[in-house]
Amino acid sequence: MRPRYSFSSRHTGKIRNIRKQRGKYPSIAKKVVEDSDVILEILDARFIKETRNKEIEKYIKHKNKRIIYVLNKSDLINKSNLRIPDEMFPYVMVSATNRKGIKELRDRIKIEAKKVEKNPEDYHKVIVGIIGYPNTGKSSLINSLVGKSSAGVGSDAGFTKGMQKVKLSQNIVLMDSPGIIPESEYSSQDREKVSRHTKVGARSYSQIKEPDIVINLIMKEHPGILEKHYKIDAKGNPETLLEELGKRKGFLRKGGEVNDDAVARLILKDWQEGKIKL
Repeated sequence: MRPRYSFSSRHTGKIRNIRKQRGKYPSIAKKVVEDSDVILEILDARFIKETRNKEIEKYIKHKNKRIIYVLNKSDLINKSNLRIPDEMFPYVMVSATNRKGIKELRDRIKIEAKKVEKNPEDYHKVIVGIIGYPNTGKSSLINSLVGKSSAGVGSDAGFTKGMQKVKLSQNIVLMDSPGIIPESEYSSQDREKVSRHTKVGARSYSQIKEPDIVINLIMKEHPGILEKHYKIDAKGNPETLLEELGKRKGFLRKGGEVNDDAVARLILKDWQEGKIKL
């Protein structure tokens, strides 16, 4: 008989402790897969490729579990820029913040739940496990699905300890898990990996050592986006952007020198909070 879960302690969001990412969090995510009938993989619609966890997807396939790809934060991207891989089916576009696509997702969950063969001797509720990178909006999505504040929500990465069970309907239960990144991506030293994790919101802008490197990455991969948002003609030069924005915001050190670190963190804060649209 499937065990009945009742979890309450939460911790979902950006990575703060790499040891937990390497240790218990991956095992918890695998436990969610094992104990679920259907899996929701929550992806950032802006960064589909970067927020897919191919390792856990492989494990889901190995366990012969059903999966629904949920493209959250779809309100932050121009739909014409979306490139969705053919193998990502079924998928649902949603925005947990404004509840767009929530009805479609709820309907898709019910469709997949009906396909699950139930053993009369087994616990009768269908378990829907929720996995994803840190800060992809898992807790906010749960709240939108159930129509109330059921999961602790925060924009700061690292905010869901363990797992929590939330009732979606009479026969469907949602099971949350901590945000995790693939084991092959673990690193607190690799500057490129740290930068990419910060770019997709998996690492907190307040915790990284070199925020200017992330600004360089964003401007390289998304040319013109930051200049357009802040209305600064930096001609693709990160130093110019930081200099001009720093002067405008008054982020100055003694002597009038711009505090590049503070300006870069301000930009990353706006970026991670979804204030800058692609």
